[in-house]
Amino acid sequence: MSALLLSGKEAAQSLLEGLKSKVKALDPKLVVVQVGDDPASASYIRQKFKSCEVVGMRNAHIHLPENTPLDTLMQTVHDLNADPDVTGFIVQVPLPGKLNDAVPQIIRAIDPKKDVDGFGAYNLGKMFLSREFEHLPPATPSGIVALLEHYKIPIDGKHAVIVGRSNTVGKPLGIMLLNRNATVTLCHSKTKDLPSLTKLADILVAAVGKHNLITKDMVKPGAVVIDVGMNRTEGGLKGDVDFEAVKEVASAITPVPGGVGPMTVAALIRNCVTAKERQREQ
Repeated sequence: MSALLLSGKEAAQSLLEGLKSKVKALDPKLVVVQVGDDPASASYIRQKFKSCEVVGMRNAHIHLPENTPLDTLMQTVHDLNADPDVTGFIVQVPLPGKLNDAVPQIIRAIDPKKDVDGFGAYNLGKMFLSREFEHLPPATPSGIVALLEHYKIPIDGKHAVIVGRSNTVGKPLGIMLLNRNATVTLCHSKTKDLPSLTKLADILVAAVGKHNLITKDMVKPGAVVIDVGMNRTEGGLKGDVDFEAVKEVASAITPVPGGVGPMTVAALIRNCVTAKERQREQ
């Protein structure tokens, strides 16, 4: 058996196509703030602007030097909060040097109505209420759910095991899957006997950042495997899952690259559209 390849590129294209008419009617604007010249960040930003072009969304890039002080960055955030033409904005992380220690402070300063990354406490907290309040969810969990929906993979009643408890992926994804009636087990570095839990999963999500953490013997035959890992190796970009081995036991699996990554970007674009809709209602 060889698994169905869950192409994030295909699913993201479908999601973006569905947003074009709304973008044309609403005319939202996305702004990305970048500090320094981290190559990975630059690559992610290019992908975001490329998706903006696909749907016809206005966008802007504020590129600050690496030695930008915190007060200057915070002033940029306040200016974007106050600009009525800016629908949503993100501060690309990681930030250079000591600025990265201030990420929680920076996120708190972003107007929740413009928090299209969905990292702020207000938007995260709303997710806990119910599926109906997932207005601006974090982009990666939202993209994963959209990927499952695109391929008509059922969530209701399934056992989802998530390896990784980050505030940006693991925890919020657990809530989104709970909101869709999955039974969720959240694993992490202190979990005892990890394989005994991963082998129970109907839907297994790896979001740790450790190359080949999930091996073939850790996967239940027929499981759906979602690989969020992005690890730079000598052989190129690889995930947290031993793809070649696991695809022989899984029923469906995401590739790295080309799986979750494109869906994260598409979900961010969708959040910007949603933000514009909600701003017009208020």
